[in-house]
Amino acid sequence: MKRRRDPFQAIVDPTRRAILILLASQSMTAGAIASKFDVARPTISKHMQILSQCNLIQSNQKGREIYYDLKIDKMKEIDQWLLEIRKIWETRFNQLDTLLSTINKKK
Repeated sequence: MKRRRDPFQAIVDPTRRAILILLASQSMTAGAIASKFDVARPTISKHMQILSQCNLIQSNQKGREIYYDLKIDKMKEIDQWLLEIRKIWETRFNQLDTLLSTINKKK
């Protein structure tokens, strides 16, 4: 069985994030995706392979063309994780605001 990569390995790279943004709006072929970047097509192919291994995109053959789509369910998992982190930081900032208000009142 092939081990999947962590999706956060994929989204850390700006080119892969840009590919995900492109696929969020429509299905695209590898050639159409590559045409949006000023890098060699094999470089984009490697990025696509990583996105696929991270289970963030899927391919579907339509005739002779292979189209790539964003896997929304996996993106929702990332969004949920970010939401949890955001809640933690909002709590910390609220606690800091409260502490600063208390300190300012004592002055």
